[in-house]
Amino acid sequence: MKDLINKLYKNHSLLYKVLLFISTTFLIVYLFPKSGKFRYSFEKGKPWQSENLYAPFDFAIKKTEEELASELKDITENAQVYFDIDKDLKESIYQDYEIKFINEYPDSLPIANKRDLKIFGKNVLNDLYENGVLDKDYDYPENKNIVLLSNREQVGKINYGTLISLNEITAFLDEKISESDFFANRDKLLSLFFDVIKPNIVLNRTITNSTLEEELNNVSSVRGSIEQGTIIISKGEVVEGDKFNILKSLESEYQSQVWSEANYNWVLAAYTLLVALALLMLLLFLRKYRIEVFNNNTKVTFIFFNILLMVLLTTLVVNYNSGYIYIVPICILPLVLKAFFDARLGLFAHVITVLLLGFVVANNYEYMFLQIIAGIVTILTVSELYKRANLFISVGQITLIYIVAYFAFFVIHEGSIDNLQWETFVMFILCGLATLFVQPLIYAYEKLFGLVSDVSLLELSDTNTKLLKELSNKAPGTFHHSLNVANLAEASANEIGANAMLVRVGALYHDIGKMNNPTYFTENQSTGINPHDELSYKESASIIINHVLEGIEIAKKYNLPDRVIDFIRTHHGTSLVYYFYSKEKELHEDTINTEDFMYPGPRPFSKETAILMMCDSVEAASKSLKDPTSTKIDAFVENIINKQMESEQFLNANITFKEIQSIKKVLKHKLANIYHLRIEYPE
Repeated sequence: MKDLINKLYKNHSLLYKVLLFISTTFLIVYLFPKSGKFRYSFEKGKPWQSENLYAPFDFAIKKTEEELASELKDITENAQVYFDIDKDLKESIYQDYEIKFINEYPDSLPIANKRDLKIFGKNVLNDLYENGVLDKDYDYPENKNIVLLSNREQVGKINYGTLISLNEITAFLDEKISESDFFANRDKLLSLFFDVIKPNIVLNRTITNSTLEEELNNVSSVRGSIEQGTIIISKGEVVEGDKFNILKSLESEYQSQVWSEANYNWVLAAYTLLVALALLMLLLFLRKYRIEVFNNNTKVTFIFFNILLMVLLTTLVVNYNSGYIYIVPICILPLVLKAFFDARLGLFAHVITVLLLGFVVANNYEYMFLQIIAGIVTILTVSELYKRANLFISVGQITLIYIVAYFAFFVIHEGSIDNLQWETFVMFILCGLATLFVQPLIYAYEKLFGLVSDVSLLELSDTNTKLLKELSNKAPGTFHHSLNVANLAEASANEIGANAMLVRVGALYHDIGKMNNPTYFTENQSTGINPHDELSYKESASIIINHVLEGIEIAKKYNLPDRVIDFIRTHHGTSLVYYFYSKEKELHEDTINTEDFMYPGPRPFSKETAILMMCDSVEAASKSLKDPTSTKIDAFVENIINKQMESEQFLNANITFKEIQSIKKVLKHKLANIYHLRIEYPE
């Protein structure tokens, strides 16, 4: 058990990467659509790009939404409507009429006229209830055929227009009275009628709605079927009309029946396998070509986080409206990774991400082509991201590439520009504007993940920063030395393709530890007094060596990034404080302890830190040159750097002999310029 724990502890970094790999894979798969994917992409009105397609199995042709909506509308309009009729109500109304009539006309009319008026009123009621009186207007067409029910039994059918609603009664009665000889009694008659008239027909909503629902449920969502082996569409044939409906039906069948619960796990496993392969390729790339990134769990987490973020954003947009897919600023990914790492890593991660997004978007070939081309343009055009103008120019170029590539695809599909969708160009412009958000995003990432971009390096290279101002006040000689080293290191880095901005910043801060005891370093001894004269060689060496450790403490106090602190740690590597070591050796050759005169290290572990060591040593030692000539400078540079190579100071740095030779050449040229050397003429 103890051995297992020790083994896990030793390999905890690798174990973390495995857990990160697994969790990222499952999170991406979780975001993917959980259905089978139809392997063909097509658009209505565009030519079929693939080979002739034959039906892989029997399937039904689904009706379009318009067809279903029209069919449902017809059923709703023509559905049977049921009304309840109260047959007994008519007799009770006649009885009420008799009573009311007697009360209304006791003795005011002659008997003959009274009898005629009574008969007239009865005839009006008879006409009114011949078909029936509705309780309200139900807004059905007049020719609508309705069914009358009494005690849930059908008693007849009638046109809705023959019924009279309560709103129409006044007009009906007025018409009847106007045509009679009793117009003088109009007001009394109307009052009498309104006292006795009641509706006898009411809509039966329960039966009507249930009948309609039953008919709607019987509507079939399919029309016809396609047998296995039947040719669906030929290559080059335009996808429209019935062909489009059949293809949509086949696509839907793939996503439902073919990928049912029975093989859902297989689909999920297949997705997981493909995503895992893509992420594994990224890890292998880091392991082989970017080992310093691979060994840093924070950086690996940062890369995986950005890939997952792009997949998440794209999935959210596709789920909301796939038509807005080109608004997602995918090119932010290579921009961010290039800012923190390098162009090659940024492009590789971008391609992996676009391959993953091919599972999410429709028309994946067109989408992947556009995004990969845009990513390449991003990597090629964006240089010195800390310059705002460069970012705007690059975003403009990316947007232009999007528009040109989309235009080309559209012409290929359509054969003309008549139906060009101009709103897509607006989406590309919005995508470009969203890409400008990379600047604040880089700042946020620096704070969240503790990384350093060229933007921050530019800020740190400003000699008016608080720390560099303090260095120039307390140790002006060291500050001037740092400026000279920064210029030499930047030129050397540019010569071999290293990060010039990083090495310049590292050079500016590499000697900040000398601020604590500035007079113990020769470049700050302006009075001619050397405090080392009062100390032993061992004590002097200790003070010189301590400027590295003190520099690290100061850097951490001022929150300098780790990438900058690495230059402070390594700019002397494990070399000796040779002057005091040689002096001590003359006195105590047998008892001298070499480690007392050796810097703690570590040795440089990158091109940039190796460059700083060379430039620092050459610049500092160059002050001791007397009557410098080209020959002396060449030999001087060769001697210093060769000694560093012999002591294996560059053993851990990924720098080649060819690159070291190039750096020597730059240093010789720069020193010759510093000392204003002229051509040596023969005597």
